[in-house]
Amino acid sequence: MVKRHNRLLVAFHVATDALLGMAAFIVAYFIRFETGLIPAPKGQPPLGQYLDILPFVAVIVPFAFHLQGLYRLRRGRSRIDDFFNVLVGSIIAVVFGVVATLYVGAYYVSDALRDLGAYEVSRGVWGLFLIVNIGLGYLSRKLVREALERRWAAGVGLRRILIAGAGELGRMVADKVLEHRELGYQIIGFVDDRAGGDHLGYRGLPLLGRLTEAAEIVQREKIDHLYVALPLEEHMKLLDLVESTSREGVDVKVVPDLLQFIALRARLEDLDGVPVINLNDVPLQGLNAGVKRALDIAISSVALSLMSLPCLMIAWLIKHDSPGPIFYHQERMGLDGKQFVVYKFRTMPLDAEDEGPVWADQDDPRATRIGHWLRKRDLDEWPQFWNVLRGDMSIVGPRPERPFFVEQFKHRIPQYMLRHKVKAGITGWAQVNGWRGNTSLEKRIEYDLYYIENWSVSLDLKIMWLTLIRGVFPPRRIA
Repeated sequence: MVKRHNRLLVAFHVATDALLGMAAFIVAYFIRFETGLIPAPKGQPPLGQYLDILPFVAVIVPFAFHLQGLYRLRRGRSRIDDFFNVLVGSIIAVVFGVVATLYVGAYYVSDALRDLGAYEVSRGVWGLFLIVNIGLGYLSRKLVREALERRWAAGVGLRRILIAGAGELGRMVADKVLEHRELGYQIIGFVDDRAGGDHLGYRGLPLLGRLTEAAEIVQREKIDHLYVALPLEEHMKLLDLVESTSREGVDVKVVPDLLQFIALRARLEDLDGVPVINLNDVPLQGLNAGVKRALDIAISSVALSLMSLPCLMIAWLIKHDSPGPIFYHQERMGLDGKQFVVYKFRTMPLDAEDEGPVWADQDDPRATRIGHWLRKRDLDEWPQFWNVLRGDMSIVGPRPERPFFVEQFKHRIPQYMLRHKVKAGITGWAQVNGWRGNTSLEKRIEYDLYYIENWSVSLDLKIMWLTLIRGVFPPRRIA
């Protein structure tokens, strides 16, 4: 079953991460003190002192990786996702390690242990440990990924799945299972009463029979898992189906027909003992929101400092190119549908919108000469780092729109308002994938919702990195 397979794989990763973390710590010690490449003015501490800390390292590495979500097996996770998750997780482990061994130990251990330096670890060792642990952690996942892919490609150890229901819900389940080929599942086919003679099934998967024949098909095809994906109006058949197939020892999983209402992650909540399904839960809450805010403050502060001189030059160019103010401010809609004022460098004449709001892009004919140059390079967005520092925006998130356009889009595009579950951003997942400017709004919303559902610190760092790279090497415009 999925959970059993996941538990085994997670247990393997936890054990491997603990062992590799200890190995990385020892390797870092030898590089720091035994190779002679780095001077040690305070002398070389005994190896035993570092060996005593290994059990602590074996705990903080898996714990930090758990906080980063490395043990949640997600569909579509790429190699670059693995790398950034290991990177951030290793940084968290080092922060925990430095705090525990340097500061906590200094206050809570006895004077005798403190005199021996029992809780002091060279910061150079922690720095080298970070590099080595990132390499080993990513390499282990790369090897596991390749081994599993070869195993499933060879057809070894595949679990056989039958889907009850060939309608929209059943086909959605089939799509998800087929996207999870790394988990080693093989869909044998469908059973359905309302297929209308379509014996080809879906995506080459056959229609094997009616619901009343499910038990016989389970036995004949040696099915391991039965996924019941019936529409609401057919749930009366659920009890008979579960009763007949459970005699064959098959695992039965019921997929509720609520997916049509779920756009973001669903979460089971408890209302004084009554289970309640939250259809649009987001991971960016509580501690996660605090971490993202801290990252925004740090990066925006540095960005504003580094950009001060270029911004003065841009301000001078704008002032001498056309009459009017240097900055342009505009109402936009952000978190929870609340409006805020966004700041940009002015790129159009003062009378550009005398006839009302107009959807603009990089090639807007109303742009001034310097404005066209600023838009082409996205330099007009730089003042929005001030919005980030103020807390109106985040560095990464869905791009904010004007309330005038929001009123139009929310009635025309399904689930449009869900993008306001998080703060608007200077850049986003849709933008780095080419969905910006005069492109499909539907695809942009699709990418925005993916970002909201799958948010993590590593995803934010990945988007920032791709923004920088594609600022130098722009992607081909998607039509």
